[in-house]
Amino acid sequence: MIVVAGEALIDLVPERMSSVAAGGQLPALRPARGGGPYNTALALGRLGSPTAFCSRVSTDGFGEALLEGLRKDGVDTALVQRGEEPTTLAVASIGADGSAGYGFYVQGTADRLFTLPPSLPEGVSALSLGTCSLVLEPGASAYEELLRREAGRGVFTTLDPNIRTGLIPDAGAYRARFHGWLPHIGLLKLSIEDARWLADSEDAGDVERAVGAWLAAGPAAVVLTHGGEGLSVRRQDGSVISVPGERVDIVDTIGAGDTVNAALLHRLAGHQALSAPALAKLDEAAWRDVLGFAARAAAITCSRAGAEPPYASELT
Repeated sequence: MIVVAGEALIDLVPERMSSVAAGGQLPALRPARGGGPYNTALALGRLGSPTAFCSRVSTDGFGEALLEGLRKDGVDTALVQRGEEPTTLAVASIGADGSAGYGFYVQGTADRLFTLPPSLPEGVSALSLGTCSLVLEPGASAYEELLRREAGRGVFTTLDPNIRTGLIPDAGAYRARFHGWLPHIGLLKLSIEDARWLADSEDAGDVERAVGAWLAAGPAAVVLTHGGEGLSVRRQDGSVISVPGERVDIVDTIGAGDTVNAALLHRLAGHQALSAPALAKLDEAAWRDVLGFAARAAAITCSRAGAEPPYASELT
């Protein structure tokens, strides 16, 4: 079983422009289930991987809808904690190219109060973390403790920082914390934009050196997403393997990176590579298969509105 730990929230996604009494225009916002870890868990369930979601979710109507969405696609919710606080809201803005930006309403919300669970189920093969859950305290410290504990007992761990700069008050402190996670990470996946932000540089050489330093700190591999240009992986031996992106008419990119997370885990499980030693031994052909599968899955997500990752039947 793969455990995905982190926030579940509601994305308020622009749907159309509606007139208001003052004569101006405001976007009509459609509520959609979301949150990077939530989307990852949902995508894994749709791909057919045995998956559990570990989080703290509100008992309000949004929280009930979030859990129902997971259950519908076969995700185990037994590890979900509940609270009466409201659900976190993320207001999405969609650019002309389909890219998404977010503003967050996070004060006093349920997912911030996540506490360390006493144990994860026997047979857990991987733990995936990332996004807001590793930023917002006090829950962030609990998720970090979960990461360290599970890595210490040999569980394969993956991290997608999925940087949301509006939630990070001290960039330097976050970058230092990120470096502290790396010795406990088996696979690091991030967008090229996040890599530039974490490297604190737009220079390609600086980013390349930063990726090398992150690898040296612990992960067996680093996967970078390059938007429509595709994906690449850098391995411990310094070699880089790349695959092109799948061409598709983009509606928006919401959930694309989360779909990549899930597709990587699902396909790596198929190659029996959910461990650092197995990942280090994965050959080029296998990596091309894994990356290509992730590119196809992300393209399908980008071809429809909101975070709607594909089912296994759509990728055959």
